Amino acid sequence: MRYVLGIGIVFSAFMMSGSSERTFAQMPNPNFDFDTGNAGIEVIIPTVIPALAQTTGLNDAPIILRHTTLITNAWFDAIAPYHPTAVGVYSRLGRRPAGEAVTNRNKNIAMFYSSYRLLTRLMPRFTTNWRSMMLLVHLDPNDASENLATPVGIGNAAGRQVAAARERDGMNQLGDEGGAVFNRRPYEDYTNYRPVNTAYTLFLPSRWQPLLTTPGNGTFTIQQFITPQWSITRPYSYDRPDRFRTPEPSASNILHFQDYKAQADAVIAVQAGLTDMEKMIAELFDNKISSLGFSALFITLSRGLSLDEFVHYDFLTNAAAFDGGIATWNEKYRFDAVRPVSAIRFLYGNRTVSGWGGPGKGTVRLPGREWRSYLNTANHPEYPSGSACFCAAHAQASRRYLGSDSFGWSVPTPAGSSAIEPGLTPAQDIVLGPWATFTEFEQVCSQSRVLGGVHFTAAIEEGQKLCRPIGDLAFEFVDRHIKGNVN
Repeated sequence: MRYVLGIGIVFSAFMMSGSSERTFAQMPNPNFDFDTGNAGIEVIIPTVIPALAQTTGLNDAPIILRHTTLITNAWFDAIAPYHPTAVGVYSRLGRRPAGEAVTNRNKNIAMFYSSYRLLTRLMPRFTTNWRSMMLLVHLDPNDASENLATPVGIGNAAGRQVAAARERDGMNQLGDEGGAVFNRRPYEDYTNYRPVNTAYTLFLPSRWQPLLTTPGNGTFTIQQFITPQWSITRPYSYDRPDRFRTPEPSASNILHFQDYKAQADAVIAVQAGLTDMEKMIAELFDNKISSLGFSALFITLSRGLSLDEFVHYDFLTNAAAFDGGIATWNEKYRFDAVRPVSAIRFLYGNRTVSGWGGPGKGTVRLPGREWRSYLNTANHPEYPSGSACFCAAHAQASRRYLGSDSFGWSVPTPAGSSAIEPGLTPAQDIVLGPWATFTEFEQVCSQSRVLGGVHFTAAIEEGQKLCRPIGDLAFEFVDRHIKGNVN
């Protein structure tokens, strides 16, 4: 089938490139076939990812997951009228007669229009990109019809209703929480979170410290806790995140000094012995698109999923991670726990430790105050691990949907393709994986945060425990909508 071939071309090109942003920026398919293609994989995702890369880092999970979840939600609602039983999450658009309109062509058209209507409200600064996307496949972006007897109308209605339903879900997408009218700042915190430490002084060694960061060009930025309001954003699959709790991170409490030092020393030891394989595993899973996103693409290709199945599965895995993130951010806000880099610098100061010396430097002896993690430390408190949560929720939702733990994904990684040590790491072509099962994938994905030096082990373990049940809830939520068992 051309559908599978088209996905294969996209997937293979990505794997050979070593850069999801660069590859996708070149890859919207101008010869898209509405009858046999997949609009999401061949055109929409390749158009969206470069815009996301300009908006935020591809490891900034709150913003990335919000965008990918809403986009896949729009697809889900847009093709529901063409499914025998499915109903939309935010729309009830009827059902098209099977003999009249249930074709891949109509589903793809509906997906394009739902994406266009959603994206122009979700990412309005890129409206020119979204118009170009539509014109690329010879669709009229000015056609705003909501005639539900047509795929154009169904797509427009679905995209508009998903956009409207999520604009005021707690994330402050419009930047108007608190009554701002002019010069709004989308996604700004309105919970009044304030760190107890500054970038210059660690007043309380148990608590999170915003870091002073620089791209190396003479400019410096102090971190802000990214979207603490994610903790009070409306989930899809449950009512309140307070039902999910993790135990207090006692080892991060400076009053438990021996445990505090032991978990910091464990991170130092891992960082001092990093191999090329471990560095590239850390980098792969730091990028939420190239890891979680492309693992879903691999499933689509390797299992030969239909267009409907791809949309259902992609929405499911995104919703699972999104809902997991809400519960995780709720706990991050509650505990406000210190990151390894702050604890290590506090503990060792001018004393010498082993650590990564920077790109191409390998492991060196350096003052503790100069220690840093291999990965850039994220801009939010440490405990529990968000990435471990996403990995666990994604894996559990996948097991439930596919009815199997079998996976089999591997990632070819060319020599020198590292984003952190470009041209140097890995020293030769390597293959990450294969991960035979989702259980193995979840574990490697989660442990990658210790390899990257940005989490303690306790945060990994508790992140996984917190979010596996949310993977189940997300599956049950999406499954009810696929089967039409909703009010």
